[in-house]
Amino acid sequence: MPDETSGPPTVNSPEPSPAQPPMKFEIGEEFGTAKKNLPPTKILVIGVVILAVIAGIVALLQRPKSSATGSIDQMVSVEIPNQGSVMVSLNVSFRNNGSKSFWIHTIKADLETAGGTFSDTAASPVDFDRYYQAFPPLKQYAIAPLQIETKINPGDQTQGSLIFSFPVTPDAFANRKVLKVNIQPYDQPAPLVLTK
Repeated sequence: MPDETSGPPTVNSPEPSPAQPPMKFEIGEEFGTAKKNLPPTKILVIGVVILAVIAGIVALLQRPKSSATGSIDQMVSVEIPNQGSVMVSLNVSFRNNGSKSFWIHTIKADLETAGGTFSDTAASPVDFDRYYQAFPPLKQYAIAPLQIETKINPGDQTQGSLIFSFPVTPDAFANRKVLKVNIQPYDQPAPLVLTK
């Protein structure tokens, strides 16, 4: 018996083929590019503009509005001597047009003049008599003070006096750009804004 392990094999084996160059692999091609996967820029811009216009219209329609309407009826201002300030008494009236009660939380006023914008919160009704004694012209149109925590039921209306103080001269107040009274209710997002 011949020894099978003693010699080289007699069968002709194929020669190994020369190594082929490695395949070129580009990861960018696998995932694609914006140029290949997205629509043309012009279409994208038109789509974004349309969405922005729709969002703007929805925002305007959904903007919170006050459930009340009203006005500043009468107003008197007096100079505070040696202070370069004025004290203003005004009467406001308004109606609750909403479906729920209008509870007054805060009352503020903003005065815009050529010299700037000034803000003040309404004076406490407890102090009205002192102000009327010190400055009798403030009492000219005085009615019952409008107070915070006042409840105005749906469909009802109310009126009252408010007193504010601003660090401006009487001339600056007389030539004001605008006086705004903001009456903010407790449970509503938009205040009632009265202007004169």
